Amino acid sequence: MKALKIVFSLVFASLLAACGHLNTPPSANVAPQELRVNIFPGGFNWPIWAGQEKGYFARHGVVVKTIDTPNSREQLTGLINGQFEIAMTAVDNLLAYREGQGAVPIDGSNLIAVMGADNGFLRIGAQPNVKSFNDLRGTTLSVDALTTGYAFVLLEVLERNGLKLDRDYKTVSAGGVLQRYNDLVAGKHSATMLIAPFDVLAKEKGINVLVDASAALGSYQGLVAGVRKNWAEQNQTAMVGYIRGYRSALDWLYDPKNKEAALEIFMKNVKGATRQSAETSYGILLDPKNGFTRDAAIDVAGVRTAVQLREKYGKPQKKMQPIESYIDTSYHRAAAR
Repeated sequence: MKALKIVFSLVFASLLAACGHLNTPPSANVAPQELRVNIFPGGFNWPIWAGQEKGYFARHGVVVKTIDTPNSREQLTGLINGQFEIAMTAVDNLLAYREGQGAVPIDGSNLIAVMGADNGFLRIGAQPNVKSFNDLRGTTLSVDALTTGYAFVLLEVLERNGLKLDRDYKTVSAGGVLQRYNDLVAGKHSATMLIAPFDVLAKEKGINVLVDASAALGSYQGLVAGVRKNWAEQNQTAMVGYIRGYRSALDWLYDPKNKEAALEIFMKNVKGATRQSAETSYGILLDPKNGFTRDAAIDVAGVRTAVQLREKYGKPQKKMQPIESYIDTSYHRAAAR
């Protein structure tokens, strides 16, 4: 009986250790784990820059190395192939490659979203002569890829305003938001989907912003932290550390007393940013209600909107899986403890 009690105690202790593994802070004697994080260039990476500069990631046991991507094709195929550990990407990109609807025929069944970042900050920007949606008839609009990203949001907003793809306008693939912004400013296309603060920079160059597309859809999940499920399972401490570092950076950014330092970080990292555009971006990206997701949680209702749009516009058309199959909130819950 005594031996049985000893065995039971050992098993129970093991279970407690396993359950507490996600919540265990990194040891001071363990070297920080390097995480390669793939990003689209833009001010929406502000929490990452703040986390790097202020040491929040290092404090939680990880070193973040950012890698810029030109488009969603390279980002998602790179994530799937293990070229980096984390991709800050539109949740719809993960949905597309999970369901075999991505721009590249590759198996993305191992992808999962573990953290939310924002509602997309989506704005439709158009040439100075485009004053209304009706002015887009017979023109060409640019997208990253018509099968992924925020293209479906563009299609939906235009449809709600009486315009249908191919009947009323055409699209061309022009890469990520930085490339599309540059092409729009250069007059190559009539309109595109911009992500704040590119709309701020665009306005300074005479571009019209027709609508806040995120607000038009109600709840919408924009950027998420996407990972390979098996990698996250094998690197739980690093995964939780990344989320904790990101959340700490958000706390710092949202603290008004850090505004001046935050603006300096923004201007240092956003090419062409001025003090005025940094101030305007601060008001948008750090708006208490509509700015960065305050606790970096995934917006389940927002994911549902993205799933519904993919069911409507995705090709080949198919019934999507339950929302819970595309997200794993366990790492965020552990980071919040």
